[in-house]
Amino acid sequence: MPTDIPLSLSLASEEETARLGAVLATLLRPGDTVLLEGPIGAGKTHLARALIQTRLGHAEDVPSPTFTLIQTYETPEAEIWHADLYRLTHPDEALELGLEAAFDTAICLVEWPDRLGAQLPPDALRLTLRAEGEGRQAVFTGGREGLRAEIERGFDVRT
Repeated sequence: MPTDIPLSLSLASEEETARLGAVLATLLRPGDTVLLEGPIGAGKTHLARALIQTRLGHAEDVPSPTFTLIQTYETPEAEIWHADLYRLTHPDEALELGLEAAFDTAICLVEWPDRLGAQLPPDALRLTLRAEGEGRQAVFTGGREGLRAEIERGFDVRT
């Protein structure tokens, strides 16, 4: 799939959003960063929670990192960093959190990535969630070579 053509998926329910998170969990690898965009209530944390729980392989409390800014999770294959940058006021504050190093070695899920300014990883997968009728629309851009095609196949297979 050419990198300039967005992948758009319709998510009819919260369960579909969680299913997309589960699909992503099977495809992401160390060094992958997912930039989660959308308004408050769009489903960013819901998707991240499903992704993390799937990757962990068991139900675990996965709180929103709104106040802690970052939550980390250990898996056999990779550390997962879940960041919520909503409360940051300057991109330098993100560097103080250690995100730059994590971008190279961990799977990073970043809510409110606009707070990073120019410090966005160049091959990050951008996922924008927005309301669509009773559900939501998920639009993917960027990402490493072939990742969006893998997401599309994985999501379609599990329909």
